[in-house]
Amino acid sequence: MPIITSPQEFNTEDLYVDLRPVLGTGLFLKCEGFNFAGSIKLKAAAAMVEQAERSGLLHEGAVLVESSSGNLGVALAMIAANKGYRFVCVTDTRCNLSTRRLMETMGAEVRTVTRPAAEGGYLGARLEYVRRLCASDPRYVWLNQYANPDNWAAHYRSTAPAIADRFPDLDVLFVGAGTTGTLMGCARYFRESGRPVTIVAVDVQGSVTFGGPAGTRRVPGLGAGVRPQLLDRSYLDDVVIASEAETIRTCRRLARSGYLFGGSTGTVIAGARRWLATYRADTPVTAVAISPDLGERYLDTVYQESWVRDVYGDAVHAGEGAGVR
Repeated sequence: MPIITSPQEFNTEDLYVDLRPVLGTGLFLKCEGFNFAGSIKLKAAAAMVEQAERSGLLHEGAVLVESSSGNLGVALAMIAANKGYRFVCVTDTRCNLSTRRLMETMGAEVRTVTRPAAEGGYLGARLEYVRRLCASDPRYVWLNQYANPDNWAAHYRSTAPAIADRFPDLDVLFVGAGTTGTLMGCARYFRESGRPVTIVAVDVQGSVTFGGPAGTRRVPGLGAGVRPQLLDRSYLDDVVIASEAETIRTCRRLARSGYLFGGSTGTVIAGARRWLATYRADTPVTAVAISPDLGERYLDTVYQESWVRDVYGDAVHAGEGAGVR
C-alpha cells in the first residue's frame, strides 16, 4: 500500500466490477469512487488546481471558487483544505445535504442558488453567480470546470490509458456526460490512439447537452442546463439518454446485490444496458462503463423510499417489471 502526504495523491485506478452476475449484462464497471474525495472528480480538480498554481493564477491569498452540483465541490474542498486555500462552492438546491456538509466540514463556504435562470436553469444561475462574485473581488479564482481543458486532459492522461491497458480488446466504452471532461478525455485518447473503440455518451432526460429539451432534473451529477463548452461531438459515436426513473431502479437493483453506487453510476449503467440490448444483443462484445461515484451521498434521495415516492410517484416502481432489471 502507498504512503501518502496529501489526500489527493491516492486514487484506486484498477478496480472493475463484472456486472453480468448481478444484472445479466456483459459489462465491466470501472469504479472511480475509491479515493478521499469519493468520486472521479478528484482527477479533474487536482489537474486544474495544479495548472492554476503553475501558471501563477492561484497563489497565496487567492480564493478558489467553483460551480458544482456536488462531487467536484467535495474534491476541491479537500484539496483547498490540504493546501491552505479558502474555497467557495456555488451549488443549488439539488445538492445532497450530506455533500454540503462534507464540504463545510473541510472548511469550504457553500452558497446555494435557490432559483433557476430563465435560460440555463440552475446551472445558468450558478454560473452567473460565480461571474458576479469574480467581478466583485480580484482575489477570486474560478477554475471553470465547464471550459477548462485540464478537466478533460486529466482523463486523457489517466482514466483512458488505464482502461486501454486493462482491456486491450475493448469494443465499447460508456461514459456519462456532465461537464463532459471525462467523456472528452477518454474519447480523444481512443480516437488518437487509432483503436476501433465505440465511444457512447450517456446523458439524462432533461439535459440540453445533446440538443434535447430542458427539463427538471432532481438527481445531481450528469446532465446540464447549459451546453458544456468542452463537448466536441465529432469524437463520439453515439449518445443514449436515460430517465431518472431508470437511474433509481438501476441503483436499487445493484444495492440489493451489495453494490451501493451513486446516481451518476446508475444513469450510465442504465444507458449502457439499453444500448447493448439494442445494438449488441447477439454479438460477443467487451464493454466498459465508468462509475463516477459511490452511493453514500444519495441515501436521503435515490435510496430513500419517501423521497422517491414524493418526487416520482409510482413511476419508478411501475417500471420495475421491465427495462432495467
